[in-house]
Amino acid sequence: MAPSENLLRRLARVNPTTAFLVALVLMLAGLFLPGIVGAAVLFVLGAGLAALTYTTWAVQPPATRALRVLMLVLLLAAVVAKAL
Repeated sequence: MAPSENLLRRLARVNPTTAFLVALVLMLAGLFLPGIVGAAVLFVLGAGLAALTYTTWAVQPPATRALRVLMLVLLLAAVVAKAL
C-alpha cells in the first residue's frame, strides 16, 4: 500500500465534526493571534488544505474544485495580510 493510500484511509476515518472543529479552531487562532504567529497558523492550515485539494483533485467535480481553489486563495490572502 502506498503511503498516500494509507493517509487517505486514515483521513476517511476522521469524524467530520472533529475535522470541522479543528479547522475552525486553527482558523480562529490564526486570525486572533498577533502578526507572524497568526500568519504561521493560517499558513499551516492553508498547506493542509492545499495537500487535501491536490490529493483528491481527480475525484472531485469541477464545482468542488473551483470552491476549494477559491478557499485556498482567500486563505493565502489572509496569510499575506496577517504577515504584513
